[in-house]
Amino acid sequence: MRCLYAFPLLLAIWLAAAVDPGSVRFVILGDRTGEAVPGVYEQVWREAAAEDPAFVVTVGDTIQGLDDARAPVEWQQAEQLLQPYRRFPIYLAAGNHDIWSAASERLFREHAGHPPHYSFDSGPVHCTVLDNSRSDEMPAGEMAFLEADLKAHAAQPVKFIVSHRPSWLINVALQNPDFPLQNLARQYGVQYVVAGHIHQMLHLSLQGVTYISMPSAGGHLRNSGKYEAGWFFGHSLVEVQGTHIRFQIEELKPPRGQGRDSKVDDWGMAGLVAKHNE
Repeated sequence: MRCLYAFPLLLAIWLAAAVDPGSVRFVILGDRTGEAVPGVYEQVWREAAAEDPAFVVTVGDTIQGLDDARAPVEWQQAEQLLQPYRRFPIYLAAGNHDIWSAASERLFREHAGHPPHYSFDSGPVHCTVLDNSRSDEMPAGEMAFLEADLKAHAAQPVKFIVSHRPSWLINVALQNPDFPLQNLARQYGVQYVVAGHIHQMLHLSLQGVTYISMPSAGGHLRNSGKYEAGWFFGHSLVEVQGTHIRFQIEELKPPRGQGRDSKVDDWGMAGLVAKHNE
């Protein structure tokens, strides 16, 4: 009889400890390639997996690519690297090293398991992944997809837009609000717009929308890898509770980094603007 009385109490404790459906933690990875540095991507994944994320989203350039003949082998090699982490949902953006031709797009669809543009939900988060792999600008078709997708998911409280190239960079740097991506982001309450391609950590804001360029997850570093200028290897951990978003930038630990953690607001257009946490 005592066990029967104890069961409701145990159930209540278990329910209290269960994951809040209004919360989620996930990882964002930068570019793997673009003259990939051996061993870096593998270390990035080990450290990212240790965060036990609900999912992982990348900003593209998963293979070196740009050669239709070599691409199938390169995707097989990438699959081998990712296989140990398939317990996490992995969402790939299409980078210019991933898609450059009709044949490479077919390979991307096969290995990514989704089209070059798509969206998904996890808890309170809605993420729209766009394809600007073959254009420095955001193609009109991508903007039409984005508008339809954001409209269909307008009720989702937290929204991210992810693409490979930071096609927004010049407009946001010049604080020009009159461009389609910014207009849609504001209209539908998008909090973060994230890209890669340049392998440098940058942070800009425009009319309440936060724009982030991700640090490299393996692609070569320019400027001699100077951390203060945003040139380092690492990943981002994003924790969402309701509409509160905590975005942490985590540099790789030794031997390929010093394991420095920072907040998005520690960074600006020209690199580090506030002291990081040792």
